[in-house]
Amino acid sequence: MSSPELPEWIDDELQKMRSAGLFRSRRTFKPVADGRSVLEDRELVNLSSNDYLNLAHDERVISAATSVLPEMGVGAQASALVSGRTKWHARLERRLASFEGTEDAILFPSGYAANVGVISAFANEQDTIFCDRLNHASLIDGCRLSGAKLRVYRHENLDKLKRELTKASSTGKKIIVTDSLFSMDGIPAPLVSLCDLAETHNASLIIDEAHATGVYGASGKGLAEALGVEDRVTIRIGTLSKALGTMGGFVAGSSSLIDWLWNCVRTQIYSTALPPAICAASCKALEIIQAEPDRRRLLHANAEFLRMELQNIPGISVVESSGPIIPVILKDPDLTMQIAAELQQAGFLVGAIRPPTVPEGTSRLRISITCAHQRDDLERFLKALDRSLARNGESR
Repeated sequence: MSSPELPEWIDDELQKMRSAGLFRSRRTFKPVADGRSVLEDRELVNLSSNDYLNLAHDERVISAATSVLPEMGVGAQASALVSGRTKWHARLERRLASFEGTEDAILFPSGYAANVGVISAFANEQDTIFCDRLNHASLIDGCRLSGAKLRVYRHENLDKLKRELTKASSTGKKIIVTDSLFSMDGIPAPLVSLCDLAETHNASLIIDEAHATGVYGASGKGLAEALGVEDRVTIRIGTLSKALGTMGGFVAGSSSLIDWLWNCVRTQIYSTALPPAICAASCKALEIIQAEPDRRRLLHANAEFLRMELQNIPGISVVESSGPIIPVILKDPDLTMQIAAELQQAGFLVGAIRPPTVPEGTSRLRISITCAHQRDDLERFLKALDRSLARNGESR
């Protein structure tokens, strides 16, 4: 069967991407247990995964999912609003509310859907949104789709945010939107200061705890818990697809908030619900997170070890991050791809991040640590990175 002829501009755009070192190729890999994956028939230490607590392959989580399949089937078949939730959706929402210490919770098919849907429903053309420049694309897209006036600020200098909040119209809502932990930089947002500004200027604060849920806080609820500001945040969005090892997004909050989201958020209303088996797996993952806090402690110990050792490699720029995300800035996209390829040959899978995901001139290796990584693997990775940088003239 022949395909229809495409417009010439598509090939032109693809060539521009290739010339700039920004073309993305598809590849197939097999995730396996304990922080590893198989790519091109080679088992690699996976330093690109968001499975921070090593739950995606936990036998208890897998068993919870498989036990539900014979009764509930693979897919949810329709949106939760049209056909209703299964008992597993309801059970997971109750578990999430209990975990977060709120009255209720609502599920979304992905974290992206949660961010886009919540923000675009919460804000409108009369409102002003204040968006951190490092926010995830899903937060930015939600801000744009809302139609609200958009103001971008830098979390490291909140003077501009303060001025913009003061200038904003009093006729519409003022809404501050931020990741709690920025996904490409591993830097925590200044949540205490943002809460102070929101309260002073009568603004709402929406935070995405995607990379902090399960990772921070005494109970693993996220950075808002760790910093003691849970009750000062208007809406907290979380994800199931990172530390919990499953998939989906959620919001936990008051019954009134959840009822409003259920009735108003298009990405929830018009999306097929999560598979029931995923809900069962997520319930088990939440149980493990609460029962086994040592997973979080080991995760942070691994990250701190690697972060400290990276400082001993001359000539590289390591962002002063915290938690499991450790960026190594290489600036040039071609160099970033070259180093990533050499690391793969040495047995390590590392994310090579280039524009437009990050700003021009900040191409980087995004190293992602889990509690499953072994210290000797991390030491071998450090040596491989040092050798690769030396070969490419970056560390000597």
